[in-house]
Amino acid sequence: MSSRVGVLSIIVEDGNSVESLNSILHTYGEYIIGRMGIPYREKGISIISVAIDAPQDIISSLSGKIGNLKGVSAKTVLSNVVSNE
Repeated sequence: MSSRVGVLSIIVEDGNSVESLNSILHTYGEYIIGRMGIPYREKGISIISVAIDAPQDIISSLSGKIGNLKGVSAKTVLSNVVSNE
């Protein structure tokens, strides 16, 4: 199955969704290369970037589950780097 490298950008506006978000990210942990979170206290939001290397369907599933959380937005940018595993 081919694997793609990408970045998932997440903005959390509802702090009550953080536990669910962390649970989802933990579930997909084997595909996550790294994660950076920045609390923007002045605006009351958190900005999270997740670097991922996974099959396209896994990336889409992860992004969709996160985007369905209340007060959470997610967008994915994929590179052209594809590897066959």
